[in-house]
Amino acid sequence: MPVYDYKCPECENRFEAKHGFSESAPPCPQCGHGDVQRLITTAPTVAGGMLTNAGDSRRASKEQLQDKWSEETPKLRKKLVDKLGEKTVRDNAPSLFMDPKSGQK
Repeated sequence: MPVYDYKCPECENRFEAKHGFSESAPPCPQCGHGDVQRLITTAPTVAGGMLTNAGDSRRASKEQLQDKWSEETPKLRKKLVDKLGEKTVRDNAPSLFMDPKSGQK
């Protein structure tokens, strides 16, 4: 079950809650306010089957993640091209043909 971070707009309390994906947010444990805001505090460490292994995975710098993306993209592109054909991959996933640092093809 995932752990979510929340912030209460009434008392500014930040808290974590563990619940299922389809369940609604719990009320604030400090003041009981029912309409809390979900916070996005970290990026997932696994993105489409790619383990980042950049930095300590949770606090990787932008440069570390770009380096990892540069390393993994050719492998992913090759698998997709072998399976679907280059035209299909270029039409549906053009970002796989771009340099993540410069944004150029």
